[in-house]
Amino acid sequence: MTKPHDKLRGWAAARKAILAGLRFTSLRLRLVVVFGLVALTAAVSASGIAYWLNREAVLTRAQDAALKDFRQQLQNRAGALPADLSQEDLQAAAEQMANSSQRYSVLLVGEKKGGGQIVGYSDLDAFTLAKVPGPLQKAVGEKQQLTSGNKSPYHLYWQRTTDHGTPYLVGGATVIGGGPTGYMLKSLEPEAKDLSSLGWSLAIATGLALIGSALLAQAAATTVLKPVHRLGVAARRLGEGKLDTRLRVSGTDELADLSRTFNRTAENLEKKVADMSGREEASRRFVADMSHELRTPLTAITAVTEVLEEELDAETGSVDPMIEPAVRLVVSETRRLNDLVENLMEVTRFDAGTARLVLDDVDIADQITACIDARAWLDAVELDAERGIMVRLDPRRLDVILANLIGNALKHGGSPVAVSVRLEDDRLVIAVRDHGPGIPEDVLPHVFDRFYKASASRPRSEGSGLGLSIALENAHIHGGEITAANSPDGGAVFTLWLPRDGECADEPEDEGAEGAEA
Repeated sequence: MTKPHDKLRGWAAARKAILAGLRFTSLRLRLVVVFGLVALTAAVSASGIAYWLNREAVLTRAQDAALKDFRQQLQNRAGALPADLSQEDLQAAAEQMANSSQRYSVLLVGEKKGGGQIVGYSDLDAFTLAKVPGPLQKAVGEKQQLTSGNKSPYHLYWQRTTDHGTPYLVGGATVIGGGPTGYMLKSLEPEAKDLSSLGWSLAIATGLALIGSALLAQAAATTVLKPVHRLGVAARRLGEGKLDTRLRVSGTDELADLSRTFNRTAENLEKKVADMSGREEASRRFVADMSHELRTPLTAITAVTEVLEEELDAETGSVDPMIEPAVRLVVSETRRLNDLVENLMEVTRFDAGTARLVLDDVDIADQITACIDARAWLDAVELDAERGIMVRLDPRRLDVILANLIGNALKHGGSPVAVSVRLEDDRLVIAVRDHGPGIPEDVLPHVFDRFYKASASRPRSEGSGLGLSIALENAHIHGGEITAANSPDGGAVFTLWLPRDGECADEPEDEGAEGAEA
């Protein structure tokens, strides 16, 4: 049963993979994101600065106008009150001051004759002395020392407050020359609404700027990435071997210079490849012609050496014992030269691309047994293969592969050589293992190289150094592979992998021609 935290981990891993893919695979997305972030940063910064400046301007304008009017009304209305104050006088003055164009509430505080405090309200429900902050009351009531820089004993003080989410301006001052103390309360809600509308407008403008930057980034990405895409397509075509690929160049910008550089590079590469192909073709033709030319004299020499070998094996002893070693050396080296020429001709066919398969359905156990029996290796090879495993392949080329792998194991590893056959899904696997010292680690990467011989670690081989290379080419033409490794139990293991149904193999173009080559 799947646990909840397992699901969360799965979602987190999927999200991380998606984000990583978006981050690293899409240059267009990255351009849009970068443009968007730059535009968003610029828009938010500009909107924030504009909002702050407008906020200060709006609040300062409303504040200055209200405080100026309050100061003037306080001096004119409250300053004209008689010294013997009554609550009715303060109430009337407060109501007159509140009727000004600034529309604020007024609170007047005075001292009645004989002691005691009297208060006049313009709006008892909206503004009472309890709503005036204590520090503001203290500052308003303090009498200032008169100096050359301070001509007034009482100053006007103000403070911004918030009550139930509504901003207010609270101000207060004492009448110069003696008189009551006045306080005003002005709601800044209209200004707050104006600022809120301004904030929404700036937010909408920021969103539009972000959308515009995304569209601009998309257009810029299309303009920039279209040449890059064409360059990528051209590079892929060039990598596929289409060396005549060229880009259409227009403009004088950096992308145009890059296209011109690509065209020059492709042109130089085409010339060099053409020169190398010409030299390779000439070299291949030379090897093929040389091999064919050597075949005729080798046939005659082989016939002569066979006669000499028969004379050596005859009981009559017609060959001089003094020259017998030389004759045997000539026979051996002639056979080796003949094998070398045949191998060179086979390699030439692979290099020229003319080697083709002649496919047939064969019993793999019978095919391996026939290969071993033809070379008299039955006593030296242990075969582990079930009969009845049918595989579609080229019997002649499989025989070449097995002969090279088993012969190589017998020469360098010694008998017994174990050959095992198994099926893995839709592939045939043939493993050839010897019981020798194994292959040195520095030799393993080169065992299939042409003319490579590990002479420092193995006895001198009479082969040409092409056998394993030819075996690998025959495996490749079937759509298979050969690998070399050392067994943990000792000895070297060569493993042949072939498709069972031959679907990956090259189909024969001309079976008659292949039969002639064989």
